[in-house]
Amino acid sequence: MPYIDAYVMPVLKAREAEYVEWGKLGAKVWLEHGALSYLESRADDVPEGKVTSFPLAVKLEPDEILYLAYATFRDRAHRDEVNAKAWADPRMENVMKDFPANMQRMIWGGFSTVVTAP
Repeated sequence: MPYIDAYVMPVLKAREAEYVEWGKLGAKVWLEHGALSYLESRADDVPEGKVTSFPLAVKLEPDEILYLAYATFRDRAHRDEVNAKAWADPRMENVMKDFPANMQRMIWGGFSTVVTAP
């Protein structure tokens, strides 16, 4: 079953187009280096909870929009291999210098799949 890297992050609304362009580059780079799939998605029905929620988790500000991204891999070792190659790719060199999302409030992690369905 696939291994998944997932990311939830606040993106500045004023710089959302830049983030989407970065996502297109990220998809290209990760897929070229072996990721099985890559997805960037924009929140459009994500309620703010009182105890916990996606917006609360990243401390979403009024001038931000929430994004969920994920990539899939064969297993964790494959993920580690692909990520190392992707982050070493020269196209990724300047990505983090002026990134349009707040990386300090990003939530990310790797997940082993336990159930899958068509």
